[in-house]
Amino acid sequence: MPQRIAVVEDEAALRENYRDALARLGYRVETHADRASAQAAFERSLPDLVIIDIGLRDEPEGGFELCRYLRARSRRLPVLFLTARDSELDAVSGLRLGADDYLTKDISLPHLAARVAALFRRAGLSAADDDESGPVRLGLLSLDVDRLRAAWRSTAVELTVTEFWIVHALARRPGHVKTRGQLMDAANLVVDEATMTSHVKRIRRKFEALDPGFEAIDTVHGAGYRWREPE
Repeated sequence: MPQRIAVVEDEAALRENYRDALARLGYRVETHADRASAQAAFERSLPDLVIIDIGLRDEPEGGFELCRYLRARSRRLPVLFLTARDSELDAVSGLRLGADDYLTKDISLPHLAARVAALFRRAGLSAADDDESGPVRLGLLSLDVDRLRAAWRSTAVELTVTEFWIVHALARRPGHVKTRGQLMDAANLVVDEATMTSHVKRIRRKFEALDPGFEAIDTVHGAGYRWREPE
């Protein structure tokens, strides 16, 4: 069955362009013009991926509210912001809320399609697809690749799909420095360095919420990041 994408966009022309472009690629596409109608539909059934604008009709930050709602429903649902707002503050805010990607509307439709396909690839990865993606157990950390679940001290860490693969890339080679570019490759992302830094900061905060003494991720200035080898 084709994968189902929901597009939440208040400009009718753009909404139709995105719908038509994605439908031509074989996706089932549903569209919503505001947060209320989208949220009502999601209460009935979640799609496989959601594309959201930030400003939705009379709600300047309705997309942020919708993202917060979706993350409360599912940590693994891929969420992508597609917006005219290109400030770093908005991008960081979207990522902090749990979005997997943040794009501006000057992106081409082929590029948008590629990013959507990358998110679906990440969400669908399993041990059967990649002989290097088996379970990871490293000190207090455990990663279940089949279920995209992480745990620290046997307590679940609620990571998004993007965050999971960043942690996976670091923890599979403890002590080895991973550049931001290598982490982007591992997570199938094409973002600037500031956005990758925001992802790593958010990952740290989630682990620190469970363990205030968490220090497993080192920043190697001028190079990237590494997961500390267990003592």
